[in-house]
Amino acid sequence: MPLVALRAAQRVAPVAPAAPPRPVTLPFVGELTQGGWLRGTLPGGVRSLSLDGNPVKVAPDGGWFVAFDRDAGAQAVLRISYSNGTLGEQRLSVAPRAWQIENVNIPRKPGGPSEAFMALRRPELARIEAARALVNDAQGWRQRFVWPIKARISGRFGSQRIYRGEPGAYHSGLDLAPGGSGATFVAPADGVVILAADKPFTLEGNLLMLDHGMGLNSAFLHCSQILVKEGEHVRQGQVIGRIGMTGRATGPHLHWSIKWNDARLDPLLFLPAN
Repeated sequence: MPLVALRAAQRVAPVAPAAPPRPVTLPFVGELTQGGWLRGTLPGGVRSLSLDGNPVKVAPDGGWFVAFDRDAGAQAVLRISYSNGTLGEQRLSVAPRAWQIENVNIPRKPGGPSEAFMALRRPELARIEAARALVNDAQGWRQRFVWPIKARISGRFGSQRIYRGEPGAYHSGLDLAPGGSGATFVAPADGVVILAADKPFTLEGNLLMLDHGMGLNSAFLHCSQILVKEGEHVRQGQVIGRIGMTGRATGPHLHWSIKWNDARLDPLLFLPAN
């Protein structure tokens, strides 16, 4: 083959630019706000789903769940990929929240945790991380949650102190105080026990964690007693522990936190009115 003809044969035809995603409207329910969540079912012919470019797990029946961190930005994008290769996109407006902020005229404590404390803390953090990495068939993410215990709210998710202009860590869960230790609490939704502390953690005390599936999990802190075992499947409303004040707690209460992947969520947005 002549050299000119060979070079012509080796030329690659230019690739046409991909068509931009077309606007779509996906049906969902939930709380489209900071600390909130959405749940829906994909229409037929959709192959995959992503949120802000990150893949989202999709159940065999097309069910999906996503959520928004306490500090989520004002905009989010759901993108779907159809079986024929075309793309669809839905832009979401994430409503801001008016968090409970307390300005205090004292300096924040200097320095960080001591090495002696971190020697205890690192194995605990590793165990929590390993628990959250577990994958199972839990279906609680499909349910409307119930109160783990009906009690006075003594601390709200997202509240924060500002020390002379320097922000402290915000409160990562919902505190429920029944007025003493020993009261039982229940699973707010179906789940699998992914962590049941055999001894108190430095901060959380007796820590119990449930996986509700699809990256959604609950943590219950400061328990006086854990009444379930790791690997156990629990049902919504099942008694799973007793309230206490183990770990770093100033009084008996249940600290309940929820995470979806790395996003911290507001438990109140999962619950019916008290």
